[in-house]
Amino acid sequence: QVQLVESGGGLVQPGGSLRLTCATSGSRFSTYDMGWHRQAPGEQRELVAQITTRGITHYADSVKGRFTISRDNAKSAVYLQMNSLKPEDTAVYYCKAARLVYYYWGQGTQVTVSS
Repeated sequence: QVQLVESGGGLVQPGGSLRLTCATSGSRFSTYDMGWHRQAPGEQRELVAQITTRGITHYADSVKGRFTISRDNAKSAVYLQMNSLKPEDTAVYYCKAARLVYYYWGQGTQVTVSS
């Protein structure tokens, strides 16, 4: 089992940037596919970005070109660099780990984009 703790959220102006960090515990981080999901009030939780154990990435169309996901297996961490933020990016962002049929979620970090 892996434990996930998100950090780096906060309040930013439109056009600003944030970098989210997902710190993990456990001995098998490198075997997990990792991802970031977000959920806005009244909305379904949606995939934002994912990165496989081999470093292959995928992004939602709404964030492609603005967000970058990366992982550091030596530090057992995954990151989400968020640039050119828009008000519609406002949501709670959750880190996800997946291995086989198992899924693990962090508690989430709030990102608010407002002037």
